Amino acid sequence: MNYLNQNNEKLIPVVSELNGLLAEYHIYYQKLRNFHWNVEGRNFFDLHEKFEEMYTEARVKIDEIAERILTLRHHPVSRYSDYLEIAKIEESDTLLEDIEMVEILLEDHGILISKMSHIIKVCENAEDEGTIDLIGAYIRELEKTSWMLNAWSKKSVKKEVETA
Repeated sequence: MNYLNQNNEKLIPVVSELNGLLAEYHIYYQKLRNFHWNVEGRNFFDLHEKFEEMYTEARVKIDEIAERILTLRHHPVSRYSDYLEIAKIEESDTLLEDIEMVEILLEDHGILISKMSHIIKVCENAEDEGTIDLIGAYIRELEKTSWMLNAWSKKSVKKEVETA
């Protein structure tokens, strides 16, 4: 029964792209855990908490992406070795400076946003509004997190207040 009222052949590229995104998010998730466990220095409290928030959000997205693939009547990739092979995001060293961690995450965000933008184009061709809605929300959230991490990474600049 085709309860989705969608053309299964058109959904195959969507599922393929979603499996790629699932792989990216798994590597990204583990990287966030790595950074959460290993961040040190004056920014420890801020980044330790932020990285935990981010990996918790990534874990939810991993589950939602896999469930979306299942909703489309396909199976998600589920082996870590496959994730490492598929993903463009790479594992990171453990002992990095806090600023390096943030810079790496911003690069990964660029990869994720690019991947998700491509998925939306594939979904438009398949007329898959459900996946478009899901991925569009992910892009918005990741853009905001990227902005915040980028703002954190800037050197403090004392600004003078203009008086009228």
